[in-house]
Amino acid sequence: MNDLLERDKRLVWHPYSQAKTAGDPIAITHGKDEFLFDADGKKYIDAVSSWWVTLHGHSNQHIADTIHKQLQTLEHVIFSGFTHEPAVELCERLLPLLPNSQSRFFFSDNGSTAVEIGLKMAIQFFKNKGEKRTKIIALEGAFHGETFGTMSIGDSEFLAGLYSEYLFDVIHIPVPYEGDENRSLEALKKVLDEHEVAAFIYEPLVQGASGMRMYSPAGLDGLIRACQSEGVFCIADEVMTGFYRTGKKFASDWLETDPDIMALSKGLTGGTLPLALTTCTEEVFMGFYSDDVTKTLYHGHSYTGNPVGCAAALASLDLMVKPETEEKVNRIAQKHEAFAQKLESHPRVKHVRARGTILALEVKTTGETSYFNSIRDILYNFYLERGVLLRPLGNVVYILPPLCTSNESLEKIYETILHSLDEL
Repeated sequence: MNDLLERDKRLVWHPYSQAKTAGDPIAITHGKDEFLFDADGKKYIDAVSSWWVTLHGHSNQHIADTIHKQLQTLEHVIFSGFTHEPAVELCERLLPLLPNSQSRFFFSDNGSTAVEIGLKMAIQFFKNKGEKRTKIIALEGAFHGETFGTMSIGDSEFLAGLYSEYLFDVIHIPVPYEGDENRSLEALKKVLDEHEVAAFIYEPLVQGASGMRMYSPAGLDGLIRACQSEGVFCIADEVMTGFYRTGKKFASDWLETDPDIMALSKGLTGGTLPLALTTCTEEVFMGFYSDDVTKTLYHGHSYTGNPVGCAAALASLDLMVKPETEEKVNRIAQKHEAFAQKLESHPRVKHVRARGTILALEVKTTGETSYFNSIRDILYNFYLERGVLLRPLGNVVYILPPLCTSNESLEKIYETILHSLDEL
């Protein structure tokens, strides 16, 4: 293990880590179900699904077998001017699971690019029609990725500030928290009255990176209706919330309205391979359907529509549509709700919230309650020492486990959190 860490230190630049002050990374040798195992044989419960991607658990045999089979047939082919069975089948099988508005599928390989493609669809649609719609609306506290386009629409204190002079202008409106929906709607209507708007983008019901902040379905429905009545496209960033994370197949399923464009990634392949989709209505697609080549959506990646990634996504769908998967989701949601009720009266808890398989609690602390709050590292290390991988967002501790996580593992996660609140 020491040799591996030395080699790592010599060569690797880790994400979201200050190399000078960060401790040694943990060398993981293998994973199974909700568990990760390090080089010393220590077992960790992966309570955050390894950055929200691991859907059915680590080293899932069905997904692994499907990937292996696909590798023996076709590993990759250029997707411009070519097609293949796994990509088309994936679209066919996903379509009936998505909101009824969705019709077309554009492939890419990560959440940021899926969102960026959605923005380009909305902006170019109006350019193709000769309409000057230049503004994008997003929610305060939004996080949509780390490319320059997605940083522009985000409202991240620790990313956007670093690159602010390079980002395009976006209008942010208040989040429609329950009881505060009218303030958000009035702010939106004011923007719609004063600007030519192309799109409104949102993380439906749960803002992930800003602290798993949860808000009202009814409030979001109101915003979507107001936008669509003005011909403004609504983009649902379901990169994190998709695939049962909020208790339904997609967070948009909680709403009465449908998005015009959706961004999907993370759980799409069960967390095994990078793959993303941007889906859209037939109206959006037809805005590019033309004899004029300048109206083409000129976007693509080397690995667009990768057959192995598509095969992994198909295998994940095999598991997702099984009745027992919904039973697992409901079981986790019920356990979370019970734990949330227990936390509500805890003196160290400022606020607790849960939706589906996501639970988040704000820890009372001194100093600013931001991503850089020092309690984050204290809690992170406390949990790791006890065999639980939880990665707090500042003073916000959240649980977002693989769907296979057992009741025994959930109880250990809950007990470890309670222990940290009582000790720290």
